[in-house]
Amino acid sequence: MRALVVEKLLPDYGGCVVKDIPTPEPGPGQVRIRVRAAAVNFPDLMQTRGEHQHKPEIPFVGGMELAGDVDALGEGVTGFAIGDAVCSGGRGGFAEYAILPAATLRKKPAKLSYGEAAGYPVAYLTAYVALNRVANVQPGEWVLVHGAAGGVGLAAVDYAKLLGAKVIAASASDDKLATIEKEYDVDATVNVTRGFRERVKELTGGRGADVIYDPVGGDVFDESIRCIAFGGRILSIGFTSGRLPTLPVNIALIKGFSVHGVRAGEYGRQFPDKGRENNEAIWKLAEEGKVRPRVDHEYPLTEWREAFETLAQRKVVGKTIIRPDL
Repeated sequence: MRALVVEKLLPDYGGCVVKDIPTPEPGPGQVRIRVRAAAVNFPDLMQTRGEHQHKPEIPFVGGMELAGDVDALGEGVTGFAIGDAVCSGGRGGFAEYAILPAATLRKKPAKLSYGEAAGYPVAYLTAYVALNRVANVQPGEWVLVHGAAGGVGLAAVDYAKLLGAKVIAASASDDKLATIEKEYDVDATVNVTRGFRERVKELTGGRGADVIYDPVGGDVFDESIRCIAFGGRILSIGFTSGRLPTLPVNIALIKGFSVHGVRAGEYGRQFPDKGRENNEAIWKLAEEGKVRPRVDHEYPLTEWREAFETLAQRKVVGKTIIRPDL
């Protein structure tokens, strides 16, 4: 089978190559998936440089979100049949076939395409845990979403509106914000390159945002603490800006706000029962058509570098998908 293999950890994906490798066989309790779509996430890029906390043994095939069709069943697998359309989080999506434990698979919701299903779980699970479990967002609260054009940010925009919040979508691109305004029911947008502190205060009647969803960090975090409401919650999702910010705790003391780190996967590992509830909740939303994941573009496996660059250069609105079946 063809696969994108990380053979060395180098900058600019220099250790990655598309090559033929043996097609794997499923072991007991495993399923082989004919991959139709795999989402590209920032951790996938980080893993090619060895910069992610999870460091697979080299060589490895990346791609932590995928969707496709059941191709072969390992011993003892029940509940799935050859040809079933399924999706899963794990590893190995950047290949024509992937082996995954049957316990990690879900039937693909009929309302989602393969690309939408592949790009769905990480982004929406993060949004669900952050906005529901951690921040407990209430109807009518103001939620400022940074990085709103990215997959994780756009999922937060989508889910926050479902919760009844008033949403301010923030991005560094007017064109991306125009797309979000056109396709999602946001209450306002703001371009962070021109500053957002005063605009957020103006929109919220001087109070500030009740919840700030921040996958960016750096300067964005620094300015966010200046427009958070008293008693507000800042959700630290990641640091795509590349700089880890620091918090002057005197400002937190004066304004009475809290900062919460959010790792949706770790939340589920620490609280297994809640983790299962979280996963059931997000997939039910998808099955009922209550959320709107967005696929920006799909690339064949041979154009993996172009796909990676859409994230690295922040060109995407929603999710970028690699199609090993093309």
